[in-house]
Amino acid sequence: MANHKSAIKRIRSNDAKRLQNRYYAKTTRNAVKKLRETGTKKEASALLPKVVAMLDKLAKKNVIHKNKASNLKSKLTKKVNAIAK
Repeated sequence: MANHKSAIKRIRSNDAKRLQNRYYAKTTRNAVKKLRETGTKKEASALLPKVVAMLDKLAKKNVIHKNKASNLKSKLTKKVNAIAK
């Protein structure tokens, strides 16, 4: 157990950040899944910039690695471009 005030505060803030990171990561994963399941080109093209922004934000905050975000963006963009009208 932590003995210092600062250590106790650090534990509290780490828990809060962990929960927040889990929420944003799960929300982004759901958005990626929704984009992958999209059938129409129009809907996928509208959804892609939002998902890319979410991935960039997670990578910026070090919730996911920047290369993982880059790989996901690349794969999603290829998928959207491959959808026939």
